[in-house]
Amino acid sequence: MMKKLLLIGLIGLALTGCDNKKGAFLETVETQNDMPTAIGKLTAALKMKGLTLMHTIDHAKNAEKAGLKLKPETVLEFGNPQAGTKLMQCNPSMGLDLPLRMLFTADYEGKVTITYTNPEYWSLKHNIKDKTCLGIIRQAAIAMQELAEKAAAK
Repeated sequence: MMKKLLLIGLIGLALTGCDNKKGAFLETVETQNDMPTAIGKLTAALKMKGLTLMHTIDHAKNAEKAGLKLKPETVLEFGNPQAGTKLMQCNPSMGLDLPLRMLFTADYEGKVTITYTNPEYWSLKHNIKDKTCLGIIRQAAIAMQELAEKAAAK
């Protein structure tokens, strides 16, 4: 009986969470820019904020090398080693979500979106309760939103 209730609860949670924007883990911003322009704008914004661009992963190019097709999809990994280190000191599992990442995708019509994980999710995922770390997470959430908006701006 207990397993059945747990399963029903998990199914209910999954179904209600699919279209619920409140508390969403992923944030998506639409842009009128093409991918190279949006990525260039993010790269410039990172420099202005003193953040380090660590990696660029072109999933479509990697798919092509494997003989497969994929719509344009690029991930930029970036961060601030000082803030990231403080978060990992709060809980080493934060290393799973760092550095920060933004995903740029384009559909078949060329519409480009920018998606990132809402940093506020980390406090739940990594059981962060330290006030200093919670402050860093709040700052990261604001910064990610600002960065996505700058990359999306015409």
